[in-house]
Amino acid sequence: LGRKKQHVSALLSLCRGRVVRVPTGSLVRVLGTELVIPCNVSDYDGPSEQNFDWSFSSSGSSFVELASTWEAGFAAQLYRERLQRGEIALRRTANDAVELHIKNVQTSDEGHYKCSTPSTDATVQGNYEDTVQVKVLADALHVAAAPSPASGLSLRLGEPFELRCAASTASPLHTHLALLWELQRGTARRSVLALTHEGRFHPGPGYEQRYRAGDVRLDTVGSDGYRLSVARALASDQGSYRCVVSEWIGEQGSWQEIQEKAVEVATVLIQPTVLRAAVARSVSVAEGKELDLTCNITTDRADDVRPEVTWYFSRSPDSILPGSPVLARLDRDSLVHSSPHIAMSHADARSYHLLVRDVSKENSGYYFCHVALWAPGHNRSWHKVAEARSAPASVDVTWLEPDYQVYLNASKVPEFSDDLTELECRIVDVKSSEASVRFAVSWYYRVNRRSDDVVASELLAVMNGDWTLKYGDRSKQRAQDGDFIFSKEHTDTFSFRIQRTTEEDRGNYYCVVSAWTRQRNDSWVKSKDVFSKPVTIFWASEDSVLVVKARQPKPFFAAGNTFEMTCKVSSQNIKSPRYSVLITAEKPVGDLSSPNETKYIISLDQDSVVKLENWTDASRADGVVLEKVQEDEFRYRMYQTQVSDAGLYRCMVTAWSPVRGSLWREAATGLSNPIEIDFQTAGPVFNASVHSDTPSVIRGDLIKLFCIITVEGAALDPDDMAFDVSWFAVHSFGLDKAPVLLSSLDRKGIVTTAERDGKSELSLERVSVLEFLLQVHGSEDQDFGNYYCSVTPWVKSPTGSWQKEAEIYSKPIFVTVKMDVLNAFKYPLLIGVGLSTVIGLLSCLIGYCSSHWCCKKEVQETRRERRRLMSMEMD
Repeated sequence: LGRKKQHVSALLSLCRGRVVRVPTGSLVRVLGTELVIPCNVSDYDGPSEQNFDWSFSSSGSSFVELASTWEAGFAAQLYRERLQRGEIALRRTANDAVELHIKNVQTSDEGHYKCSTPSTDATVQGNYEDTVQVKVLADALHVAAAPSPASGLSLRLGEPFELRCAASTASPLHTHLALLWELQRGTARRSVLALTHEGRFHPGPGYEQRYRAGDVRLDTVGSDGYRLSVARALASDQGSYRCVVSEWIGEQGSWQEIQEKAVEVATVLIQPTVLRAAVARSVSVAEGKELDLTCNITTDRADDVRPEVTWYFSRSPDSILPGSPVLARLDRDSLVHSSPHIAMSHADARSYHLLVRDVSKENSGYYFCHVALWAPGHNRSWHKVAEARSAPASVDVTWLEPDYQVYLNASKVPEFSDDLTELECRIVDVKSSEASVRFAVSWYYRVNRRSDDVVASELLAVMNGDWTLKYGDRSKQRAQDGDFIFSKEHTDTFSFRIQRTTEEDRGNYYCVVSAWTRQRNDSWVKSKDVFSKPVTIFWASEDSVLVVKARQPKPFFAAGNTFEMTCKVSSQNIKSPRYSVLITAEKPVGDLSSPNETKYIISLDQDSVVKLENWTDASRADGVVLEKVQEDEFRYRMYQTQVSDAGLYRCMVTAWSPVRGSLWREAATGLSNPIEIDFQTAGPVFNASVHSDTPSVIRGDLIKLFCIITVEGAALDPDDMAFDVSWFAVHSFGLDKAPVLLSSLDRKGIVTTAERDGKSELSLERVSVLEFLLQVHGSEDQDFGNYYCSVTPWVKSPTGSWQKEAEIYSKPIFVTVKMDVLNAFKYPLLIGVGLSTVIGLLSCLIGYCSSHWCCKKEVQETRRERRRLMSMEMD
């Protein structure tokens, strides 16, 4: 009762409909082996561990306490010593599962074992215990290695071998034996072939194909013999083999493994086959002769093996086999695979010849042979038992190179740009020239520098042995345009022409003549290169000079007139020039808006195409004209000039020279003298200011802002004045933020209002000739800030054209928007007072009803005893 109190609360909440289970049927074990009985509880979902009690009975009627997970003193005196020694132990595998382990099973351990789970449930729901029977048999399994063959086997690759072991049992029950052959190499073990207790064969990993081919077999010999047969040994078959036998018994449709024994059978050692291949180290042969090489084989195999010989060729002695071309091959069936000019023969049992006919320079290199030995296997199959590669044999094909000299001379040298340049590369003193040799040329260019810096040469063109011409990056485009011409004038002469020589073509030129030799397959291979001495192409060039003069043919007086300027161009040391003109304007120094700012107005390129540059005045899109009067003279006109056009005007002229047909090269650039436009008129002076009668308003009121323009100086007719007015606001106490455009009114009376995020509306109107009113309807908090206006005056000139004056700005005025506190809190206060009153009355009503009807109770007073107070004296 004491140990049940520890978990009574958990058991009451968790143990509902549980079932305790142990293995069904009976368990059979052999003396001396280990017994493991699992026990688990189904339908258990408690967070704590379930406790188990184990009991034992030899007859099945009277059980003795064996072990418990609750308390250490649960077991009977008979089993306490075995528990302390660890022969009997409980191992928990989960919260709801436990295993009973009995090491070195004895005859007295045969009987019934009961697993139970203690419970304090008031009502039993399920099965709280389960029993299993255990049978103990005597050890009747005998496993031994066969006396023959010996424990150590030394084999060669491809040789067969057999291993045997004996296994038998004298068990009184009907048992089955299972056998497994294992191979151990170092610490790793792998399964070779197994015979299960059901009589099925299972090859191990890596032995499936060999088992299906019949190379690995497992046979029975007599009543207790088992033989492992390997038709041909591989290198992976080396190691220690052991025979593992297990005894199984069938119990109610399921199999139990009773025991397992293993015995070391033999150690197999695979001896590698000795195989060597050798070829002569160095061979020299003349071009056009035959090359004969012999591959000599040395091996210790005397059985029925067949060699496979392959000849390889490589340019370097350290090339690996997969990257080397195959010249010839003799397979294990003595069939030769080779090309027409290469033959392979079998001189004797250990010598194989390679014959290369009509050798050439391309046959120089390294030759080696690769030999593989194949041995017959099971079911007419072949397997490779050894392979070897010879050291490379160096073969040098000697031949006579053609002897010749190369000279380069300049037949035509340029004196100026765009002149013709012609170079001739000639072959002289040719010796040993044969019909199988042809000459080709390569042209190179190198910059001529006086310093000692190393300058790389650039390839202009190269001619291969098949007369194909390839251009370099420098000359590809100019050769396609016909500016570079490469040709062969005679058998021994090559020429190179530059139709129009430029300054970039100045430098050193040289040619390289290559001798190409015909090969057996009618291809051409380069055999020799001879360089010529360089030829320098250079001429002294003078600097290009470009002079531009500007003048004003007609006097200029007032705004509104037409401004005209002509530019005369003269050049020196420029061949066939064409000119492009750009008109620039600079603000005078006295202009405070943008002094010394250069503005590009209009341009005319060398093909007489006119383009407006920074001339963006849409109302005067056709107000400027630039035209070509003569080949070296240009005229610029500006119609209806305005005061804002004042400044210094120049002509920027660029001279262009033709390069390679339709291309142009910039030769020189010149700037003309300035022509000034200055308006010496005393016009009116305009000022702007902002005024408001309501600089401080309450939210929702109307804000009125007046932009007032004043005119000083000469009096003007109101019809001769017009204004562009724009209103801006900076929504901050200072001017630290960017101004926001509110609304604008142009001189034609068109109003444009910017988009706004707030609910207030804007209106802009002209209230008089010099006053403009901005109104903000339904003002909000975000409408506070600094407000100012900008004014651009327009004045009509005596010629009738409108002149745009400089833009002026007023000083800002600060506008504040206040909030009406009484109106803002009137309705919230009324609503709050009303809701509070209603909720208070409702609470009183609910309390009264609850106390009157729901909580009415009669209370009887207890009778009090009437006792007199005793007199007490206090010290």
